Amino acid sequence: MRNAWRHRLTVLPAVVTFLFFFALPLCFFLVISFWHLKHYKLVPNLSMDNYRRVFEQYFDAGVFTFGMALLIAAITTLLAFFIAYYIRFRSRRFGAVLLFVVLATLFGGYLVKIYAWKTILGTQGILNSMLGSLGLTQEPITWLLYSPTAVVVTLVHFLVPFAMLPMYGSLRGVDDVPLAAARDLGASGRRVLVDIVLPQCQPGLFAAFALSFLISAGDYVTPRLVGGPHTFMVGNFIESQFVNRLNAPIGSALSFTILAACLATLFAFKRTVAHLLKAR
Repeated sequence: MRNAWRHRLTVLPAVVTFLFFFALPLCFFLVISFWHLKHYKLVPNLSMDNYRRVFEQYFDAGVFTFGMALLIAAITTLLAFFIAYYIRFRSRRFGAVLLFVVLATLFGGYLVKIYAWKTILGTQGILNSMLGSLGLTQEPITWLLYSPTAVVVTLVHFLVPFAMLPMYGSLRGVDDVPLAAARDLGASGRRVLVDIVLPQCQPGLFAAFALSFLISAGDYVTPRLVGGPHTFMVGNFIESQFVNRLNAPIGSALSFTILAACLATLFAFKRTVAHLLKAR
């Protein structure tokens, strides 16, 4: 009994922190998402009007955001998997060094990477200057920056190290003995990968995809700084509702709508991956 109470007291600070800084604010914004704003004051009038307005006004922005987030998450997950796979199974004694190099990029900073890509992709940036000096272009390529392409490249570069961590952790749990046995029995590298490696690293795949997808769907800094005026995502509209229009009910309704759609997407992704791997 004493050990049980001691264990509860040990986790109590974490539970209190979670409830106070996450659960309670989340519940508060969920409640006010059903209220409305009148003369810049919150009126506790329960209604679904905010969610109806969200679907009417931001449906196209939501579709664009989810398309971008799915693309970024897919590219990030694939890159993270192949990097983690190479470090785990192919790098041999250089694995620790490569892992350190990948993880060292986490210390670069979010905004530093954004401005680095602005420098690389700009009309006077490194890439355009190199293409011009090689004679491959006569004029700077303007669509590299302030476009969806710039958002995808920047977020993939930022998210790959984070996505690689759970992926590498899953691959570390794959035993080498079944892999060697499968090769001895004549299985090709593709069969070993599909039949043995991928089923055992499902948690890593899901964690990498979920992390990349959720951050991409909710991000508003990257679209603002490198996406330009034609690449506004839902996060930009949520920021506008809270900061510029001071309309917390609409902003909350938009946030919870995107949150529900993200959770449904992740659930569908997990079920689909499990079904595909089981069908193999």
